[in-house]
Amino acid sequence: MARKAKHLLDELSRPGPNEVLRGDLALIGMPGLVFTPKSGLGLPAVAFGHGWLQPPDRYRGLFRHLASWGIVVAAPGTHTGPLGSHRLLASDLRTALDVCVGVRLGEGAISVDGDKLGLAGHSTGGGCAVLAAAEDNRIRAVATMAASQTKPFASEAARSCGMPGLHLAAGADRVAPPVGNSELIARSWAGPVQVRTLPKATHLGFAEGRHWSGLLIDGKAQHATQRVSRALLTAFFLVHLTGEAEYLPLVEEDIKGAEITFDGDDDLATTA
Repeated sequence: MARKAKHLLDELSRPGPNEVLRGDLALIGMPGLVFTPKSGLGLPAVAFGHGWLQPPDRYRGLFRHLASWGIVVAAPGTHTGPLGSHRLLASDLRTALDVCVGVRLGEGAISVDGDKLGLAGHSTGGGCAVLAAAEDNRIRAVATMAASQTKPFASEAARSCGMPGLHLAAGADRVAPPVGNSELIARSWAGPVQVRTLPKATHLGFAEGRHWSGLLIDGKAQHATQRVSRALLTAFFLVHLTGEAEYLPLVEEDIKGAEITFDGDDDLATTA
């Protein structure tokens, strides 16, 4: 019997079955984090773009969560300053994926399948993920959280994104309002795309812990926002990068607190 979306949400909001290892991107001279399952060959990988002024450490819980479900995550720690380059961060996301594919991780016990690559990001990092996806035909899925506009414009780059897209919008976001950002990107998306709005989420609700940037940016870390977004991203990437169709109900159906507010394609079936 098919499981309901709310049951899958409960399952995927909890840590997965894999023990998790943490490393860094120093081996290529790039600051940043890598989280992987303890072992596994032919794994999917996702490169994650941080938000404006946010260090990758503010998303460690999300990285650890995805890795516990069998997904390698690489998060460059570049361009974290106020004048960081969106174009160069997008390039670094692609480089991080190159490393995941080209280097055996975890003392050789972990490898990544070059046909199972995704991108994700928060705030401007979400916009940078769109920029990177538009120039990389290896990418199979893209997910953003409270995506912000970038230069060059993510909404223009979205016209070249034919892979499935998931954009989580924060309903209480006063930095990147959903209609002006996530929905604008989604309406330009070339492939199947969906916007889900978390009505109580703020712009920084997806980030973890405290950081001095909270003095400049509206919002703060929100456990409920992080719980739902972790489950949704996990389901989205498991479906589209590994073909695990059992999680399709959570990808395709409304759930309380994260209703679908824009659907650019009636069929978000697996592309893996």
